[in-house]
Amino acid sequence: MLNSVIRPDYFTFPNGDKAPLPFSAQEYRQRLTGLRMHMACHDIPAVLLTSMHNIAYYSGFLYCSFGRPYACVVTAQRCVTVSANIDGGQPWRRSSGDNVVYTDWQRGNFWRAVCEVLGTVRRVGIEADHLTLAMQRDLQSFLEPVELLDIAPATMQQRIIKSPAELALIGEGARIADVGGAAVREAIVPGAREIDVAMAGRSAMEREIAAAFPDTELRDTWVWFQSGLNTDGAHNPVTTRQLQPGDILSLNTFPMICGYYTALERTLFLGDPEPAALEIWEANVAAHELGLSLIRPGVRCAEICAAINEHFLACDLLQYRAFGYGHSFGLLSHYYGREAGLELREDVATVLEPGMVVSMEPMLTIPQGEPGAGGYREHDILVVTDTGAQNLTGFPYGPEHNIVTPTTPRPASMHRG
Repeated sequence: MLNSVIRPDYFTFPNGDKAPLPFSAQEYRQRLTGLRMHMACHDIPAVLLTSMHNIAYYSGFLYCSFGRPYACVVTAQRCVTVSANIDGGQPWRRSSGDNVVYTDWQRGNFWRAVCEVLGTVRRVGIEADHLTLAMQRDLQSFLEPVELLDIAPATMQQRIIKSPAELALIGEGARIADVGGAAVREAIVPGAREIDVAMAGRSAMEREIAAAFPDTELRDTWVWFQSGLNTDGAHNPVTTRQLQPGDILSLNTFPMICGYYTALERTLFLGDPEPAALEIWEANVAAHELGLSLIRPGVRCAEICAAINEHFLACDLLQYRAFGYGHSFGLLSHYYGREAGLELREDVATVLEPGMVVSMEPMLTIPQGEPGAGGYREHDILVVTDTGAQNLTGFPYGPEHNIVTPTTPRPASMHRG
C-alpha cells in the first residue's frame, strides 16, 4: 500500500491566500533590484540565500529551522523560497514571491528542489558566512562543479541603509521597548525573581505588538533582566534569583517585530547604590552622553570608539570596558544575523551615513570583590540623519531616574511556578 502512495521530492503548496507582509510589494521589488544590480555587475546568474536574515530581507519569509535547511533562490526573473514540508503553506503565504516545498521522503530533497529552481548555472552567489562546509559539498555535488562567489558582504551593505518603511518599523520597536521597560521597572520589588520581572516586560511588549501590528506573526520577543552578579555579562540569561535591597540591576527589553530587532537597556539599583557604584554609574552615563553627541553623518565608527576610550581612560575605567560601543539594527537577533560592518569598534572604519541605525551602549563590568561590582550599561537607538541623529529611545537613564525605592516584598505565592 505504501508503495502506491505518491512521494514527490518537492512540490508547490499555495495553501490559502497570501498574508500581509511586513513591507509593501514595492519595497521587496526595490530590495531585489539592488541585489540583481550586484549580480549583473559581477556576472552572477543566480544567488542562493540560506540565512534567516537575508531570506526574510528579500522575500519576507522568516523561517524556523529546527535542524532543517531553508533557502531563497534569486535569479534575474524569480525569487523563490524553498521550505520544508513540515511548515505546510505558511512559507508560501509569508513569501513575497513563489515557494517550493521539499519533502523528507529521501535525503537530498532540499538540494533537488534548490537545483530545480536554480536551473543550469555555472556561477552561484552564496553566503560564505552562513553556508557550512557540509552544505557547500552537497551543493557542488548536486549541481556538479560550479563556481561559488560570496555575496554576503554585498547583502550586508544593502541592509545597512534602511528604507523609510524600515525606519518606521524600527521606530515602533523602540517605542514598544520603552513600554516593556516601564513594565519591568514596575515589577521590581524585593523578593521578586528575575524571571517574574522579565515575564512582566515580555507580556507588555507582546500585547503592544499585537495591537500595533495585528497582521504580524508574534515570535521571539524577550527580556533579559539581570541582578547582582548576573549583570556582569550583557547576554546573561534570566535566572530565578530573588531581588535584594542594594542590588545592581540590568533591564534589557527586546521586542521583535517581523524579525526586526530593537532594544532598550538600562542600569538600575534597588535602593541607593554605594558611593563607588554611583561614581562608576555616572562615569558610564557620561560616556553614553558623549557617544550620543558623536553620532552624525561623516564620522567613522572607529573615531567614536576612540573618543569614548579616551573618556574611560581619563576615569581609570577603560580596563573594565566589556565590548564595542554600539551596533547596527535591522533583521538580526540573538538567533541570527549581525551587520558587522556597522559596529562602533576600533577595527571598523565605516563612515556613518543617513539612513543607518546604530545603538549607543557603553558597558563597564566591575569584578566581584571590587568596589561598585557589577555590570553598568545604557542603550539608546539612533537614526543617522542628514544633519545629525534622531534618538528613538525615550526611557530615562541614570541615577536621577533609575534608583528604585524598595517596597514591601511580594507574597510568596507570587514566586511559585
